[in-house]
Amino acid sequence: MGRLRNTVLLGCLVTGFLACVPAADSPPPATHPSPDDRLEPEIRVAIVTDASVVRVGGGDALTIWDETGAPILNLDAEGVTRLSAQGDRIAVAIGSSVIGPALQVVVRPTGPNGLVRVDDRDYRGSLHLSALGSRLLVVNRVGIEAYLMGVVNAEMGRRGPDELEALQAQAIVSRTFALKMLGRYRRLGYDVLATVADQAYGGVARELPQGRDAVVASRGLVLTFDGVPIDAFFHSTCGGRTAAGEEVFASARRPYLQSVSDASPDGTSWCSISPRYHWKERWDATALRETLRQTLPPLGVAQSQIGIPRDVTVKSRTGSGRVEEIAIRLTDRSVSVRGAAIRQVLRPEAGRLLRSARFRLTVLHGPNGMTGLEADGGGAGHGVGLCQWGSVGRARAGQSAEAILSAYFPGTTLVRQW
Repeated sequence: MGRLRNTVLLGCLVTGFLACVPAADSPPPATHPSPDDRLEPEIRVAIVTDASVVRVGGGDALTIWDETGAPILNLDAEGVTRLSAQGDRIAVAIGSSVIGPALQVVVRPTGPNGLVRVDDRDYRGSLHLSALGSRLLVVNRVGIEAYLMGVVNAEMGRRGPDELEALQAQAIVSRTFALKMLGRYRRLGYDVLATVADQAYGGVARELPQGRDAVVASRGLVLTFDGVPIDAFFHSTCGGRTAAGEEVFASARRPYLQSVSDASPDGTSWCSISPRYHWKERWDATALRETLRQTLPPLGVAQSQIGIPRDVTVKSRTGSGRVEEIAIRLTDRSVSVRGAAIRQVLRPEAGRLLRSARFRLTVLHGPNGMTGLEADGGGAGHGVGLCQWGSVGRARAGQSAEAILSAYFPGTTLVRQW
């Protein structure tokens, strides 16, 4: 989300060495710039988090510096070098020779409008590298507006000429999200991940002219409530009604994160154009048992306790109609699963969450008991805030970005921060 994705804002999914990575330099302040300052903040985006070696160069001319500010290496437009983690330091390879190791490394373009290339992908701004436990953390430091150019189309895909207001709405939501994230993970050395754990960011390769235009047209605009930038949640497809913030995230009770109808004047949903508006999943008894053997242990249920599934029922729903609790009856016990864990437990396949919590369950029975389970559902993602496909439908109908945002975030105000 060419795709509108299932955005699951699980926050920073940090494991291993990342929890202890020192910042490459002082983090940006956690406070928000005042409108009077008109200063565009810089954001630190973690683009590589678990590699031992990266390739730098091969695009524009670059200069590589160590933590003291001393230049290590100049690369012309054809030059490529390898940077590798050696414990908590970084070695820079030149052919068969090695420079360093340095405690931290900064890579900047030599020219004023140059790009930095890492692992064959170009980025605006600069790269800041640190290492711990023989793993590299590569952070792209870049102005928020340039960052958004690599976000908007990565989130929304290529859009038609009658859908450009949806891109502007996404740019404003993504800018607001980025602004709120400044300093959030300062001890880790970055502000956001470049993945859907925060919001998708693909650097220059994911930029399209229409997305850049949306960023430029909305420059500095953020959504506020009572003068403060909001918690700007968004997702792929609401399925007809968004979820209130507290339905999904316990700490997200906000006046502007209400459950709102996505119905258009003709009675259909604005997001009914989404390929994920309606979906079905099915597990036979064997597949369901194997799925539960993988997904229930993280909830404290030992694999040895997961016998043959006997029944799965919906126990309660939220105000927006999403499933709030399910009960799974096994051979020797029953297990209750609530909230966001439901989509993790009922995975259609390894590595993919159930598309949404907006579904109905049908248990299939045979002569010897339960033979399978079907989920008939709608929508994709957590359902809170901006419905991306709904915004596309509204844009096609002629709604402005401001009207789209007002529909999904009632009571908010657009403010130009810089």
